[in-house]
Amino acid sequence: MKLVVAISGASGVELGIKFIQHLPQTIEVHLITTDHALTVNHFENHNNITIHNNSNIAASIASGSFQVDATVVIPCSMNTLAKIACGIADNLVTRVAAVALKEQKKLLLAPREMPYSAIALENMLKLSRLHVIIAPPVMGYYAQSSTIEEMERFVIGKWYDLLGINNDLYRRWQ
Repeated sequence: MKLVVAISGASGVELGIKFIQHLPQTIEVHLITTDHALTVNHFENHNNITIHNNSNIAASIASGSFQVDATVVIPCSMNTLAKIACGIADNLVTRVAAVALKEQKKLLLAPREMPYSAIALENMLKLSRLHVIIAPPVMGYYAQSSTIEEMERFVIGKWYDLLGINNDLYRRWQ
């Protein structure tokens, strides 16, 4: 599986990092971070991760012929979400999202702010109608998480479920 992981914004970056860290080594990861997201030194020594510069609109992953299986933006800033909803592809993160839409590939966005403004909700509705998966990091209390790490594993496990990635990161409903 080829997976593009974009980390946008500054709040919630740890979830994007942990999303990648829990991925099976068999998944080919293409990582993009926005300027405000993080430095990429967490991932420089991983063989299955290719790091792309967000300003490189000509990167391999910017083309539908590269055949990415899915794209995720975790966390997804409201700025990035709005650009995707309006078809603005002015950096690599928004370009790969536009490619996912045109190629009808899985696109998962994890908006990180709350409460949501009416504009953000309209943008999410618009994208949802285009079959984009809108999956904010929301707790499922039935998982009976008792630590922050367990809560994060639940959210990441649910994202993996939506992408068809087998996992045992959380306690499932019985």
